[in-house]
Amino acid sequence: MKSSNFFAVDIGNSWYKVLASDSGQLSEYQMPNAIALFDEEFYEMPYDEEDVELEENLIVEVRSPAVMNKRDIFYTGRSAARQRNVSLTSVNNQKVDELRTYILLFSITAYHALLNNQDATDIVYEIDQLAVSLPTTQYKGKKELLKERLLGTHTVILHKVPGVPEPKEVCVKLNIKDVIVGAEGACAYLGLTRDQETLGIKDDDLVKDSVKGVLIGDLGGDSVDFVGIKNNKPVASVEGEHFGINQFLDIIIQKVSKNELYKFDSRSELEEKLAAGPSEWYVEPFAGVRKDISKYITPQLTSMAIKYLELFDKVRSNSNEIKGASRYIAVGGAAKLAQKQIHEAAVKWSEKGRPINLDFPENLEKLNVLGLMVLAKMNHLKKQQQEEMTDLAATRG
Repeated sequence: MKSSNFFAVDIGNSWYKVLASDSGQLSEYQMPNAIALFDEEFYEMPYDEEDVELEENLIVEVRSPAVMNKRDIFYTGRSAARQRNVSLTSVNNQKVDELRTYILLFSITAYHALLNNQDATDIVYEIDQLAVSLPTTQYKGKKELLKERLLGTHTVILHKVPGVPEPKEVCVKLNIKDVIVGAEGACAYLGLTRDQETLGIKDDDLVKDSVKGVLIGDLGGDSVDFVGIKNNKPVASVEGEHFGINQFLDIIIQKVSKNELYKFDSRSELEEKLAAGPSEWYVEPFAGVRKDISKYITPQLTSMAIKYLELFDKVRSNSNEIKGASRYIAVGGAAKLAQKQIHEAAVKWSEKGRPINLDFPENLEKLNVLGLMVLAKMNHLKKQQQEEMTDLAATRG
């Protein structure tokens, strides 16, 4: 598998998290889930192009059946987050049916291809196995359609690429040979239990605990994906909920804008401030004026933590297969941001006589994409073994 290219993408409502393995060489990225239409009339030429970061200037045109071969040009990721017409995800969005899913996914793939071929303006990048995720509420009904739309050849034109001669374009042709779709939460379990290199079990204790039952709550932007694990396999009776951190981020942004006269460019700007810790919970609406915004942040994280635990309790009570689970595990970027508040809410939950003792594993915000990389490698290995068996049968026959 060393000579194969694997690409794993956790399609989050807040961030796209990516792991790429090119012949064993690993790369890691994350991109805000943000797009904005590009308008040449309002494009600001950089004063010194050498200072322009490609990631901050991603302007893409996607030519693909997945986007109905539209020719619109978009800012994507960090470059989109700074635009006034930035488009963020809506509540209960259906990822498979939204153009933004494919624009962002192909954009970050082309970005990776360009970083690995920096002197080229025409690039062909082949992915032997792409693994992507869907929320548990969309997984069963939509995974085949997503796979169908991602397979094949897609072209991405990168515009205004710093350091490239006029017309400052790079053409990246993506060839996706195979796709596997994983359910968020279930992928996190793979990330917890499987080794990235050997694909073997790395946490025997967690696998043993799954005999009694394990419940994982993957808290994201607009969904919390609950997955019950029994005997090392997901159980059918557990599904996710339409609930996530984005609604709380929006309230914080509105309150800060109204009361402190500071406008965040996007949710991702606020999330990065939250991730930096309480020492960074301030804004500067005017030069030299610093405003503490913790009074807007803490109540919202507390409200989210309480609702998160309520949903945990609801799920464990409604599933006969997972009743009496031996482990409850919190994963996801939002769970990491609110870890302190979730701990505090859990103490009060215990006082009510319904304890939920949550584990917060290492790299809890990356477990889905780690699991997706495992899934990509396992599926590719399975295909290779099947091909070898077919060739062997043909030789004998």
